[in-house]
Amino acid sequence: MSTFNTEYSPEDLSRIIEMAWEDRTPFEAIENLYGLNQHQLIELMRKELKRSGFELWRKRTTGRTTKHLKLRSPEINRGYCPTQYKR
Repeated sequence: MSTFNTEYSPEDLSRIIEMAWEDRTPFEAIENLYGLNQHQLIELMRKELKRSGFELWRKRTTGRTTKHLKLRSPEINRGYCPTQYKR
């Protein structure tokens, strides 16, 4: 049985997945915006991604200090890289 709300719009679901892949977006930001804690996000990613994509994502996020507000350096004060959103 799922422990998260599966009633997300396709746009919200896409944004959640995008945020989960971003190195500088902490899990807490996703929880604040969409109500998914880290465990629920992992469950959602497992459901929405292909197995290989999920495994790559888990490998990438496991142990990454920027994904947790309490572990990240105080020098990191933004949620994305300055060159991420090109104009």
